[in-house]
Amino acid sequence: MQNITIVGLDLAKNVFQVHGSDSEGQAILRKRMRRGQVLKFFATLSPCLVGLEACGSAHYWAREIGALGHKVKLIPPQYVRPFVKTNKNDAADAEAIAEALVRPTMRFTPIKSAEQQSVLMLRWIREILVKQRIMLINAVRGHCSELGFIASQGAARVNDLIAIIEDPDDTRLPSIAREALSVLISQLHAIKLEISTLEKKLRAWYRTQEASQHLTTIP
Repeated sequence: MQNITIVGLDLAKNVFQVHGSDSEGQAILRKRMRRGQVLKFFATLSPCLVGLEACGSAHYWAREIGALGHKVKLIPPQYVRPFVKTNKNDAADAEAIAEALVRPTMRFTPIKSAEQQSVLMLRWIREILVKQRIMLINAVRGHCSELGFIASQGAARVNDLIAIIEDPDDTRLPSIAREALSVLISQLHAIKLEISTLEKKLRAWYRTQEASQHLTTIP
């Protein structure tokens, strides 16, 4: 294994596929290994050029393998696909990654730090909550319209319906309907609070980043 200089690693949840080749591109090693064996394997290799397809867990593995002294690059999956010679399988994918890795015109994806991934999680989770908020608002509008309560378009206008639902003295709304809709309203309030909390965390993080500060100066 001392002659291995290029490694294509096909990632998976449990069983990974390794394709190792020398500087001439000659295949030396084709190996399947379980998740717990991956870092132990790379710890035994001399520094190599390692390629991974850019995916959800690729940034983690790139950091861990890079910490062992290897040079790791992430390749967008669409750039690997043309190098798959046979029917798509783990071994063929790993070999294709190794071949794509050494192409002189290949483009790579920057490896994200754990902090960068964490900030992206904040953004993605906020987007999920915003979609859930819209879904709840639409549900409130739809159910209220069945009873003749209509609010103007816009997220802020749903507050008119919320006021009716939360007013126990408003006899226009049947008590059973109020109980049912109150479940949606409580979830809506909770989601609004969570969104606000995430936005505060995001703004606080951006204020600590020099690049973000430069972007805010652009007209």
